[in-house]
Amino acid sequence: MKILIVDDEQLVRWFLERALTRRGHDIVSVSNGLEAVEALTASDFDLMFTDLRMPEENGTTLIEKVSEITNARDKKPPRIVVCSAYVTSEMVENYQNDGIKVLRKPFKLEELEHILSAQ
Repeated sequence: MKILIVDDEQLVRWFLERALTRRGHDIVSVSNGLEAVEALTASDFDLMFTDLRMPEENGTTLIEKVSEITNARDKKPPRIVVCSAYVTSEMVENYQNDGIKVLRKPFKLEELEHILSAQ
């Protein structure tokens, strides 16, 4: 599976890169939404992990752009997992209604495993 990781926290990117690479996934990791837009424009991804609060362009705006970018390329959008400490119960419900999974930071490896097994 090809996975895009979008997070401004280097430690979070490192943890996800390491955990996902060990499971045999192809990983691209970027530090903000603008870099993610470039990556999504250049390549196809099966799954995208994104933080919500980031410089340059936040995760909410990025999520809104994913369909636009992939539709312009006539490609299927990646499944999305929001990884953030700043999600409310209402946000979780809205994301789940849109088919988006949520991992609240800090999360454990078991929670990541559960998300991957559901993909």
